Amino acid sequence: MKDENLYSLLASGFPADLDAVCIEAPGAGDYTWRDVQTQTARMANLLRSLDLPEGARVAVHVEKSPEALLLYLATLRAGYVYLPLNTAYQESEVDYFLGDAEPSVVVCASKNREWVGRCAQRAGTGHVYTLDDDRTGTLLDAAAQASPEHEVAVRAADDLAAILYTSGTTGRSKGAMLTHGNLASNARVLHEYWGWRADDVLLHMLPIFHVHGLFVAAHGALLAGAKMIWLPKLDVAAALRLLPRCTVMMGVPTYYVRLLAEPAFGRDTCRNMRLFVSGSAPLLMETFNAFRERTGHTILERYGMSETVMLVSNPYDPALGERLGGTVGQPLPGVSARVVDDAGAACPPGEIGNIQVKGPNVFKGYWRMPEKTREEFTPDGWFKTGDVGRWGGESGGARVPDGYLSIVGRSKDLIISGGFNVYPKEIESFLDDMPGVEESAVIGVPHPDFGEAVMAVVVPKPGANLDEAAMIAELKARIANFKVPKRIHVVSELPRNTMGKVQKNVLRQTYA
Repeated sequence: MKDENLYSLLASGFPADLDAVCIEAPGAGDYTWRDVQTQTARMANLLRSLDLPEGARVAVHVEKSPEALLLYLATLRAGYVYLPLNTAYQESEVDYFLGDAEPSVVVCASKNREWVGRCAQRAGTGHVYTLDDDRTGTLLDAAAQASPEHEVAVRAADDLAAILYTSGTTGRSKGAMLTHGNLASNARVLHEYWGWRADDVLLHMLPIFHVHGLFVAAHGALLAGAKMIWLPKLDVAAALRLLPRCTVMMGVPTYYVRLLAEPAFGRDTCRNMRLFVSGSAPLLMETFNAFRERTGHTILERYGMSETVMLVSNPYDPALGERLGGTVGQPLPGVSARVVDDAGAACPPGEIGNIQVKGPNVFKGYWRMPEKTREEFTPDGWFKTGDVGRWGGESGGARVPDGYLSIVGRSKDLIISGGFNVYPKEIESFLDDMPGVEESAVIGVPHPDFGEAVMAVVVPKPGANLDEAAMIAELKARIANFKVPKRIHVVSELPRNTMGKVQKNVLRQTYA
């Protein structure tokens, strides 16, 4: 069996000087590449000593720390399956995930040991450890006794490396099974496509229970042998201080909005930067343009999913095209994407349809849900992303080349009003362009005549007074009447999950 262990691939990028700093964690100290090797070896040896079954899951519900990243790498190294859980999850949610995944090992924060322990017991988990963000916990105590030498477990490309549970906004959460081959192929492609270098310095402020922070950001730096500056979460003051020493930053749109709100943020702050990446939620054209004007840098938007890691990206290399706001760019090398109508026929450029994808990065299926897995793939092997979008068309009033993909929304967010299809993103783009509007969300609510009525929820800019009647009148002059919201509610903020995505399911419940 050919060894395709993802850890081996990442470690192949480590620099010759193992005493150079790999992770700089302000307030917590530095971690060298040698520390990464020895600490992951100790943790891997600890896991192997537990006599776990092949394919055992290691579930992790801890705050972000360098040690949490090392535990992920150790799990790969030992040949087990990593299961990260959002730290916002409470007992009933964790109870479901552990009951479904049946992990052999659970690692949690000390403060949650009692209730997580109850969940683990109900799931039949044999080993529960604690790990805190201050270099303490029973996991580190036990690993300290293990050998700092470890031979990486041999794994095939098709062997499971991780299970990521989807957010479950419609029905129960599904565990997306990602293999060593899925994650390795994506890491290799992004290494080349985004021009990773050994002298890069990544500002890492994203959570690591999610694709963006764990598989995109951390994999990128590790494979390049590049240093990471590690912050537990978005910290604008720290970012302003640290960015002049960095070359790469990845964030959700909120990060860029918060930076732009700081008068001190500008070209000097970004003087050594080469790449800003945004994802996990749509980036407003206003933010895209304001960022370019303030810093001279064009944010690179990309598109990915828990089931596929990265699929599509705006170009890093200008020779491949320009970075266009309002689009997520072109399919990555080795990835195929298509936009089709409900009958499966290809949509012409500019026409909205269902996005389907294929490639070595596309997951193996949903954990213990073979029927759901079959439903989500076409007979010819394309994964139905559940997103709707179009090739080409227009963005920000400019013509978009046909090879660029724009995401219009989730198929589950589609509103069918009086028999007409309404795509919320289209109406949101008109609302977001209106004076005084900070951002908007458009949803469908039950209506006795139309089945569903279009409704908008908008956040005003500071000091702005929005007039619902005037906004509706302006929309009626610009778009078809069936698309115009019947009501516009003004709120102080939109509900969001930890990755910055607007929770339209919450809005639909609120305004139903």
